Amino acid sequence: METTMTPDYPKGVTMEDVWAILRDVAERQKETDKQMKETGIRMGFLNNRFGELAEHLVAPGIEEKFNALGYRFSAAALKGCELRDEKGNVKAQIDILLENGSCIMAVEVKSKPKMQDIEHHIKRLELLRQYRNKTNDQRKIYGTIAGAIFGQAEKQACIEAGFYAIEQTGDTMRIDVPEGFAPKEW
Repeated sequence: METTMTPDYPKGVTMEDVWAILRDVAERQKETDKQMKETGIRMGFLNNRFGELAEHLVAPGIEEKFNALGYRFSAAALKGCELRDEKGNVKAQIDILLENGSCIMAVEVKSKPKMQDIEHHIKRLELLRQYRNKTNDQRKIYGTIAGAIFGQAEKQACIEAGFYAIEQTGDTMRIDVPEGFAPKEW
């Protein structure tokens, strides 16, 4: 003998009432989803603004800081540059690019660098090397990651990857060059 179970609704509640409640919940969920999407967009905008702020903290005086290390940069793209493919599509963006006759320094600026930022910068420098090889530009390419808030693990990973680490100290930025550090060349 087959039996079907039906839920016990409170007295006076009909199946139509249950469906009305479910439709109301579904409608409220749509509104919540819409608000969550809008919040995500706003957070992305805010994160970009923090990134811009970090770039404004790093850009002034960055040439002088590297020149004090012996680089003698003569050209700086403080607004960065884009690497494009043959069709004009942007393949990568570099926040700050410093150049002289023998080398290029590509600086990635983050408000709070993460491990994935280090991995992305390695790929960015590999791409920059490919682009420069196409124009027979054999200058050495070095990398730097700058952050307003640098975690110790991220800073260590940055240095181990062969990048200079620039971090906020008080009202200025400082290039951290550990003893024995040799930047990686691309």
